[in-house]
Amino acid sequence: MSVGISLLSWALWAYTWVIVARALLSWLPLRQGTASYKAYGFLYDVTEPYLQLFRRALKALRLSTGAIDLSPLVGLVVLYIALRLLALVS
Repeated sequence: MSVGISLLSWALWAYTWVIVARALLSWLPLRQGTASYKAYGFLYDVTEPYLQLFRRALKALRLSTGAIDLSPLVGLVVLYIALRLLALVS
């Protein structure tokens, strides 16, 4: 496996866990000024551009439920597919 593919694979796995952490923190009540609030703000800033792509697509396909945001799930599936394709290439 080349160094570039290995590095890209590692970055995709790390981003996967960032999305999972954001989803888990979104279930907690967050108070402004706490460490968890700041962590969620960072995770939101890092993942929102990526997840917004899927949120728009789900809305356009009328698959958005409104109450439950499915964009993290779709984003994780896309990352998983990308990781599998990288594994095939290497």
